[in-house]
Amino acid sequence: MNVPTVGAEEEFLLLDPRTASPLDCNREVAATSESRSGIALDLELTACQVETTSPVVTDLDDLAEALATSRAAVGDASARHGALAVPMGVAPVHRPGEVRTTVADDSRYRRIAERFGPIADQAAVCGCHVHVAVQSRAHAVAVATAVRPWLPTLLAVSANSPIYDGVDTGYASWRSVQWSRWPSAGPPPHLRSEAEYDREVSEMIRAGTILDDGMVYWDVRPSRRLPTVEIRVADVPADSADTVLLARLIRALVMSVDPAADAPVVPDSRLRRAYWLAAHDGLDGDAVDPATGIVLPAASRLADLVAHVRGALTVTGDLESVETHIDALLARGNGARRQREMLAAGSSVPEVVTSLAVPHSVGVQAAP
Repeated sequence: MNVPTVGAEEEFLLLDPRTASPLDCNREVAATSESRSGIALDLELTACQVETTSPVVTDLDDLAEALATSRAAVGDASARHGALAVPMGVAPVHRPGEVRTTVADDSRYRRIAERFGPIADQAAVCGCHVHVAVQSRAHAVAVATAVRPWLPTLLAVSANSPIYDGVDTGYASWRSVQWSRWPSAGPPPHLRSEAEYDREVSEMIRAGTILDDGMVYWDVRPSRRLPTVEIRVADVPADSADTVLLARLIRALVMSVDPAADAPVVPDSRLRRAYWLAAHDGLDGDAVDPATGIVLPAASRLADLVAHVRGALTVTGDLESVETHIDALLARGNGARRQREMLAAGSSVPEVVTSLAVPHSVGVQAAP
């Protein structure tokens, strides 16, 4: 069994350290990161977001090192513009008197905003996208269908967005709730071939529910530019070590798919229930097995995932690392639990934001 290469993308919010509200400075932060560290940042739909892209690696210890380097670069660049770079799935508060964020100054993004209105300008949400090399685009489509039952579990692991409008929403991942408003978001349909994938995308474009194939926001999809399958269901984790855990699990999932075999059909209604419960409970409550409809503890569903990919994790040498990390994650909690515990203990939202902000070596002053 060949071990495929992996890459990861992490999105960050640029927030005011005094108010925790969004700061529209992604172009300035990206320019500073490029000039000072040589690390390029991508701009996102809203002007208060940036995205990092890791190098392509085989050894995921190298991914851990790359993520630490890129987080430090985005943290320092943001601080020089009075912002904290924060790995949170959703902007936790609005600017005073506003509920919308500023769409980035880009012609395509402006077209999206004109077509989709508040869905777009309330889209300050941050995810984590993991790319795994595959043999072909047809292989990527086969993976997308086969891994559908496990997408809610990956969401539960990464959940990191319980706070919205300054309060605990009751959801571990409010990002996924907001993101689900896009007509092309969520799990892909059960697709049996590359031709079916292309037909679905063409029908969405003809209907106007997406403007182009770049708006295929499904939680797993063939990459448009790379020979990879991209799994994009996760909130951006609070800790980069959790991103590496996701990458280890996702690569093992991809390796466990036989592209020549027919994937079991998972009822959409069960998958929808599993998604909702993962968004609501995260790792601290229940989960639904979409294949059977059985409700079980989220930790047990995660153990089922590890059992499902154990063979691949053994091949990659990641099994011990994954088991050790999951034990620690269940004990300490993911980003959602961390935020909720701080809020319940009396911390302010700016204090929660500051605790999650990526490290930076330069001082940061609140924006005027």
